[in-house]
Amino acid sequence: MKPNVDVASGSPVLQRRLTSLDDAIRELDRTPDFGKTTKLRRVLEQLRRVLLQPGGAAAVQTRAQGLEEAGLFLGTDWASPEILVPSFVGPGLHSGEADTVVMEATSELRMLAVARGEYDHPSISAADARQFLSQVLAMNLELLFTPPTEAERTRQGRTAQLIRDLFRHIADEIGYDVVLDKLVDEIWRILRQRPIQVDQVVSLITRIAVWRGDPSVDLVSSGQGVDRLITALFGTSEASRDDPGLEVFRSRLEAMDSAGLQYEASGFARAMHDTGLVSPYHAELLQFLRHESDYLLAEALGLSDTGKNCLMRFRDLVHRLVEEAVTPQTAQCIYGLALLLDRGILYEPPVVPGLWRQIALTLSPSARERLTEAFGDTPGPETRLLAGVLSMLGLPLGVGQGDNPTCQSARALSMWAYNDPDYLLQMVVWAARDDEITMHFEGKPISSVQSTGGVATAMPIDLDPVSLLVVPHLDRIYAEMGRQCAGRPGDPHRWVNPEFHGWWAARGFHINVDVGTGNLVDLDGFVRAFHAGYHPSYNGGQPLIHPQPAGVAVTDSAARYVGWHAITILRVAPDPQNVMRVYFYNPNNDSGQDWGDGVVVGTAGNGERFGEGSLPFDQFASRLYIFHVDPLERGEPERVPAEDVEGIVGYMRRSWGADRLPDDQPG
Repeated sequence: MKPNVDVASGSPVLQRRLTSLDDAIRELDRTPDFGKTTKLRRVLEQLRRVLLQPGGAAAVQTRAQGLEEAGLFLGTDWASPEILVPSFVGPGLHSGEADTVVMEATSELRMLAVARGEYDHPSISAADARQFLSQVLAMNLELLFTPPTEAERTRQGRTAQLIRDLFRHIADEIGYDVVLDKLVDEIWRILRQRPIQVDQVVSLITRIAVWRGDPSVDLVSSGQGVDRLITALFGTSEASRDDPGLEVFRSRLEAMDSAGLQYEASGFARAMHDTGLVSPYHAELLQFLRHESDYLLAEALGLSDTGKNCLMRFRDLVHRLVEEAVTPQTAQCIYGLALLLDRGILYEPPVVPGLWRQIALTLSPSARERLTEAFGDTPGPETRLLAGVLSMLGLPLGVGQGDNPTCQSARALSMWAYNDPDYLLQMVVWAARDDEITMHFEGKPISSVQSTGGVATAMPIDLDPVSLLVVPHLDRIYAEMGRQCAGRPGDPHRWVNPEFHGWWAARGFHINVDVGTGNLVDLDGFVRAFHAGYHPSYNGGQPLIHPQPAGVAVTDSAARYVGWHAITILRVAPDPQNVMRVYFYNPNNDSGQDWGDGVVVGTAGNGERFGEGSLPFDQFASRLYIFHVDPLERGEPERVPAEDVEGIVGYMRRSWGADRLPDDQPG
């Protein structure tokens, strides 16, 4: 191995630092593997010094192959570029750890060398490297166009500019057009899952809109679909096309006749249902139309026949919800209101009085403080919470857990909004008014105030308004239920899930992990029982009636075990290609994930409804470790073909079960 020692170009300072870097690379290369860690410090320091210089990124790019062959990435995840995840790059670069930043930056420059054909890498192709980099750039687009903030400068010093120089070098090499294309694709992929929280997406679209208007940034010719996103927020209709501001927009509405208002209403509804995004102008339109015409109000919401009937039947309530919850700042709740009406849940007797109670609810001082701290004081916390309730009831599969280990609580909120909306409304009242939720475990009350030590180690903040108030209570109660199962044999979810989520969580319980050892057990019986409970060919064709809690072993793109995760099985059905699939809710904010060994969760194109993830039945079963069934509905487990069971066990052996099931242990 010979590192590139050409230092003829660049400033004298860069040339001196490259000479030192090349010396350090040669020394690392000559050192046996067991001793390389002692030489790594000098290489990392010299890399940092080079990357801080103008032209440093290009110089490191030419040395990428030499650095890897010398052993820079030995013993780290960076040693296997084919398994690296684009979404992890940004956090690595912003970690504040100087060595991590240098390693991450050098890894990206290695990818760039591969993408440019300068390095024929044995484990990743040029096309895959280019795809990886385009995704990295798309997810960190602000690093291309915005200077470091004061906080970044204080925390990261000169490294903040190093990162931006790195990203601009990469973008210059692979082209800016692909950056926007990938970013827009990513935005659409997320929006197709219809999350409740879209603030980050709106922020990205806003930045794209600003950049597209900057003549110094050539983004005009790329980004298919970006115009639909921008106009959905800032120029949805004829009256808002030039983004005139709310006052001018209102004056234009006042000057319109009925035909003009209907045109405006249908335009906003079409954009909202197309993208899942709601413009602040839409809020202004709804407030105007509630004084004009229920017909136009229904048009602006884009309601189905069911939704229109609900609007007419419960007119006073709907008008009051619009009056109290819909503002330019909470416009996103309009989509929730429309879907709530289309679901027809107002015909469930407790829901209408529950919503009237929510409108009049007086929040506790601590609830007001939490909402104000998270969302600001305009509009007030009561409006924020009411808007959040509408969003959750309309989009029960859009509930996300944020960056918190509270998947159980998020799943419960989603399940109640989906299956028992009046119970959700009761939970909100207890949390927001009383600062306490009381649930029962096997007949004994458990208070969220008296319970301590939930799963979350810090108070969650990156949540929707309902979750913000309710999740801390649920988290403590869930943990307390688990503590009350201490000493019982087996997994506590057997008893906790039905008590925590609701009576419809079936009491039959199956687990394929021995809690004491962590080893896989009775895989044949487990897989057959899952087929008999959920697969239409083996359960008598019985569709799933109530959503069921389940647990999966999440794996990364290299099929390595990551952790246990709570999901909800929603339904099992053939997809458009007649492949039997399991459709499920995942509270982790983005259902689309690569779990390795060809197991890639779908979110669209396989018959998924908004908010659902899906996998072929066998692939889903291969990541499943806990599920519930009705013990009185046995199904036909003995009819499941042995080869189907063996195929699923094979997936387990190649992934999370690799260290849990010896080769000589029967499935």
